[in-house]
Amino acid sequence: MDEPTSVLTPQAVRKLFETLRRLAAEGCSILYISHKLDEIQELCDTATVMRGGRVTGHVKPKGETHASLAQLMVGHSLPDYTRREHNPGAVLLDVKQLSVESDDPFGTSLRDVSFGVHAGEIFGIAGVSGNGQAELLSALSGEKRGVRADAVTICGKAAGRLGAGGRRALGFGFVPEERLGRGAVPAMTLSENALLTAHRQQMVSSGWIKAGAMRAFAKRCIDAFDVRCGGSEALAQSLSGGNLQKYIMGREILQAPKVLVVAQPTWGVDVGAAAFIRQQLLDLSARGVAILVISEELEELFDICDRIAVLAGGRLSPVRATGATNAEEIGRWMAGLFGDREGAAPSAEQPAHA
Repeated sequence: MDEPTSVLTPQAVRKLFETLRRLAAEGCSILYISHKLDEIQELCDTATVMRGGRVTGHVKPKGETHASLAQLMVGHSLPDYTRREHNPGAVLLDVKQLSVESDDPFGTSLRDVSFGVHAGEIFGIAGVSGNGQAELLSALSGEKRGVRADAVTICGKAAGRLGAGGRRALGFGFVPEERLGRGAVPAMTLSENALLTAHRQQMVSSGWIKAGAMRAFAKRCIDAFDVRCGGSEALAQSLSGGNLQKYIMGREILQAPKVLVVAQPTWGVDVGAAAFIRQQLLDLSARGVAILVISEELEELFDICDRIAVLAGGRLSPVRATGATNAEEIGRWMAGLFGDREGAAPSAEQPAHA
């Protein structure tokens, strides 16, 4: 089984583990592949750890710690997250009664979704994949046109009718879930991929592309975000998933956005790269950026977010401060178990720290 819990609620994960333990007790051999250390420790009797295509250890995970397993996986200990004190400011991303019909016959339409993300806040949206996340992201990024102008407001400007370029001009940054093909063009170099969204960073003059500026920006991103690659002319498709994700994140962060929307920021990356990316988001929020994180990783959302809500069946759940809820409640909401009265989304003016 390869990452079998990636789209399951916490309650469904427990049911799966009960089933797997019963199968094992009946004599079935199970090979379980996952980057989630807590799952390996809870479920597995033995574990083989791999890094860079080589085996780095054989352990009994129940006798290990997160730190010791992480060290085997990435070759060094993981730093603790550093949170800097900051007070949430004005609402920089305001979504009001957003309703979007899905173009995908298997998609989920959005129904009256409302929330606000404050300057200096990380707002998390959890949910099982296929519950309207793709539709919300396309409406926020500008790929989906035709919503009301005031349904999406960026830095005080009505942006619902603006395209992706118009929203970026207002200070909007975006990291999509799909790295290759949407976040980056596989057959293009890293410097060429920098041009795609960062061309405003003095890479174009009088209609002419400045190749030197492209390479310099790509190198700055590679150095600042510890991207392991063959340099700025390496093809995007030659990078590992974690390194390409760090590059795409760095490309957006170096443009100094005022609002950043990130989908599945650490999906499929190793624990070292995941810790690095999460710390970058925390640092960015401390500088006053409004950040929206859409993720299926509940642990990630509880680690870095100030507030959290759930998207289920195209509707948004109540919003909670992360310290005022838990995985059990969020798991029930991921299954759509929140009432109509409770499910009325809060206004954007609701304080970031309830």
